[in-house]
Amino acid sequence: MKYLDPKNDLVFKKVFGQHPDITKSFLNAMLEFEGDRRIKTLEFIDPNLVPETPLSKYTIVDVRCKDEKGREFIIEMQMLWTESFKSRVLFNACKNYVKQLPKSGKYDELKPVYSLCLINEIFQPEEESYFHKYSIQHQENTELKLEGLEFVFVELEKFKAQNIQDKRMMVLWLRFLTEIDENTKNISPELLKLQEIRKAAELVENAAFSDEERRAYDKYWDTVRVEKTLIDDAFDKGIRKGREEGREEGKEEGAKREKEQAACKMKKDGLPIDIIAKYTGLSIAEIEQLEC
Repeated sequence: MKYLDPKNDLVFKKVFGQHPDITKSFLNAMLEFEGDRRIKTLEFIDPNLVPETPLSKYTIVDVRCKDEKGREFIIEMQMLWTESFKSRVLFNACKNYVKQLPKSGKYDELKPVYSLCLINEIFQPEEESYFHKYSIQHQENTELKLEGLEFVFVELEKFKAQNIQDKRMMVLWLRFLTEIDENTKNISPELLKLQEIRKAAELVENAAFSDEERRAYDKYWDTVRVEKTLIDDAFDKGIRKGREEGREEGKEEGAKREKEQAACKMKKDGLPIDIIAKYTGLSIAEIEQLEC
């Protein structure tokens, strides 16, 4: 059996953007919903929304849905990390939160918005955890929270590196995302024991896609590679520019030190300050402040 990578735009949307039972299981696991917080039913919204950041037009996969309580969920599969990503996630979640309220509406009618961001890179190497959860809470008493916005960021590459094998649903879903790609021939029986993951695995079988869909699948990876090259080039240019500016600053500092040394010699020889200023280019104030 051959499979396609579920992180690909076409595949991800087919699995998590069309099957409420799969997405419900996935969200309950990733957001750690228990008891009354668990999602019972889901419906999809804005299925064809295009990301607003031009550079991330292809590398971000966006799925949106809401549950029976009116809570909204944004799922993003981000192939490439950029420093502006968190700001964009915050902006989109806030926009969706505010957008719920009509002109005649009441603030207490607003429903929470949850943003789940899966990043196919390591963006916080200094931390051991691959799972990062953010909410608005009291700085001293963290049990006190402002309800409305919650964010979860998952570093998929860090999860893979840790080779986690416990049986939590979160871990099993992350294994589904990270263990399956074009080179996979057999999926772990541990994953296939679960009905929702087994159904998701059937959806990512190569045979389930038409020739046209497989061409779109390959094109998506091409666009990801192009965007990665653009980001890497921009980073390299920034590094080179910084080095060049550093070298220029170094030249200026060296030239100034030479002028100061010359000025000190002239001062010791008893030359007037205005003459020293004329020949060194230093100001009278700078010459007076020199410690020779």
